[in-house]
Amino acid sequence: MEGQERVLLAACYLHGDDEERFQSSLHELQALTETAKGDVIQVVTQKRTAIHPSTYLGEGKIKEIKQLAEEQDIDLIIFNDELSPGQMRNITNITDLRVIDRTQLILDIFASRAKTKEGKLQVELAQLQYMLPRLYGKGIELSRLGGGIGTRGPGETKLETDRRHIQRRITEIRRQLTTVVKQRQQYRRRRKENHAFQIAIVGYTNAGKSTLFNQLTERYSAEEDQLFATLDPLTGKTRLPNGFKAIISDTVGFIQDLPTTLIAAFRSTLEEVTEADFILHVVDGSSKDYPDHEKTVHELLAELGAENIPALTVYNKRDRFGESFIPHSHPFAKISALNKYDVEMLKEKIEETLKEQWEFYQLHVPIRDGKLIQRLEEQTIIEYRDIHEEEEQYLISGFVNPEHPIFRQLKE
Repeated sequence: MEGQERVLLAACYLHGDDEERFQSSLHELQALTETAKGDVIQVVTQKRTAIHPSTYLGEGKIKEIKQLAEEQDIDLIIFNDELSPGQMRNITNITDLRVIDRTQLILDIFASRAKTKEGKLQVELAQLQYMLPRLYGKGIELSRLGGGIGTRGPGETKLETDRRHIQRRITEIRRQLTTVVKQRQQYRRRRKENHAFQIAIVGYTNAGKSTLFNQLTERYSAEEDQLFATLDPLTGKTRLPNGFKAIISDTVGFIQDLPTTLIAAFRSTLEEVTEADFILHVVDGSSKDYPDHEKTVHELLAELGAENIPALTVYNKRDRFGESFIPHSHPFAKISALNKYDVEMLKEKIEETLKEQWEFYQLHVPIRDGKLIQRLEEQTIIEYRDIHEEEEQYLISGFVNPEHPIFRQLKE
């Protein structure tokens, strides 16, 4: 397409690797490249027993890539694994082309997606941490300077100046992020003090989380059929069919082999998940790789320490998968996030799942006690309400979260 970079993808398939996972990772690399506005012209893979320490693929294969790149007028080569600084330098020298790896590609997409100050700082931090060991512009001259007279002070190389500049910037970003994290923690603390019930929407990138978030909260967040459309955490309110109120957070999409620098940089954003009372795990049921996507999300939740939070798996895009679809997780719901009826059905399913985990209550409430009735409507799930006019009271029964202060009040 006009103005797009022509890209060659390269990947190494190691003996003993899972063939399906390898193919799924390659498809994902192609989707990531398209998200970054690249045009994939060629895909080159090589089977090996081990990664080549100096050129990732064998030198013969790299020369073959160089020839292919010349014939196909390629602008950029993207490798499906993180390359070491040495591998990147050697491949660039052989091919005379720009070379990046999977991590760099993901960082590039994140950089173009971040909107808030926090998102931008987190991406910049991850990019700088990635870049630091890869500064090799003056590497050879540096290695020849053995120290001694004339090698210190004003004679230092640009590389060392760049290193110092990057280190200073990393320190400055960390300082700024600490302030942002403190503000976020205060906001979370206030929500906890108000005993707001918190639902976090998580899932693989492009599973339809933002569409579902918009439908549940009736507010706008970026909805694009692209990877990582949402980077900045969004929060909204929703009301379940029986009146119960909850706060919903939309989070950054997970992905196979998410670079560790990114997990570290986005930890404060992902902590929204660890603070949640309930998780909606959205899965694109129409993707043939959905079992792998589910597994990746479960692994990342475990890494965050959020694997024991009650969850409901939402298989999205049911208009694209048939009745024969077999869910991997329970409890589950099958929906199309664009279908209003399905979203209402999902709210009922959330209620049903919560009721199974909460405590049943039944009590008489004087008709004049409007304040308590309102609290019960918003903070519990009311199942049944009957008015006893001669006694001037309601008989109300429902389910209450045993962690909520109103639970103690009802017991008393």
